[in-house]
Amino acid sequence: MKSSALVLRPGRRGLSARLPYRLVLTCLAAMALAAAAFALTVAAGSGDYAAPISALWGVGEPADLFVVQEVRLPRAVAGLLAGAAFGLSGAIFQTATRNPLASPDMLGITQGAGTAVAAGVVFGAGLATQFLGLAGALVAGLLIYLLAWDRGTTGYRVVLVGIGVSWMCVSATAYLVSRAEQYQAARVLGWLVGSLNERTWSHAWPPGLALAVLLPVVLLLARTQRALHLGDDIALGLGVRVQRARLGLLLCGSALAAFATAAAGPVLFVSLAAPLIARRLAGSAAPPLTASAAVGAAVVLAGDLISQRLLEDSVLPVGVVTGVLGAPFLLWRLGSSRTSGR
Repeated sequence: MKSSALVLRPGRRGLSARLPYRLVLTCLAAMALAAAAFALTVAAGSGDYAAPISALWGVGEPADLFVVQEVRLPRAVAGLLAGAAFGLSGAIFQTATRNPLASPDMLGITQGAGTAVAAGVVFGAGLATQFLGLAGALVAGLLIYLLAWDRGTTGYRVVLVGIGVSWMCVSATAYLVSRAEQYQAARVLGWLVGSLNERTWSHAWPPGLALAVLLPVVLLLARTQRALHLGDDIALGLGVRVQRARLGLLLCGSALAAFATAAAGPVLFVSLAAPLIARRLAGSAAPPLTASAAVGAAVVLAGDLISQRLLEDSVLPVGVVTGVLGAPFLLWRLGSSRTSGR
């Protein structure tokens, strides 16, 4: 039986690339959804003020240009880039650990960012929450790998250690919030929810920089990721240096999650759900990288659009919407895994 794949054969040298139709369609559909949510966010936003899309390239009234280019566009760009980084990070973690429930927000990466932000606010470090969140996430990722090391690491140990680090960070954050002043606690809790409210261009560059630097690296390591997904023994048989490859992938995944968290806060369930959705729609054995990034961007932008339009008198943080939708998705995933015996 022939597999449904798109075969590209440029020139006469027989160079070909096989692209499964479902994977291509998944990427295109996710990109189309992200583009539609992006356009609606820029044109409509949260209020009744509708601005022409032509204001994106500087055509329109001064008020339209200000609203689109200085208020709505940075928010949409930050959501697009942060969602893509979250989705790609989740795909890396799920592949490197061979666990479909492994993601930065389940293994303590984003919780480490929350602890760093809480500590900085409570103790008056004078640093921006972006920098604190970035540093905390990177430290948490490094700590997880070091604690999981025992003459090497396995995906199983990384997951168990990550869960332990996650609860340590949650407890530390709760303690810090309990010691904080009222305005400090409100600031920390507002960041911990995950939000795109009041985002500026300074919030858009961290995930953009991370994607520009790390996406080519991750795509170059795609073959290594597929080998790791088959198991350490098979990967070794294929000539993959398992420990070095896993370290590199986990560092890339942690950095992507850290920069995304610095831009939008710890938006819940995106890095967990996006690779699972992309994998199911594409029908692939492992989470597809490009499709996971596209689905992550679509989920964040669609969630933000819902958060802006759901209530008339207020704008919800996007993390509230993704959390409400992500929790039933996680329960469904656990139930389907139990039913299928996986």
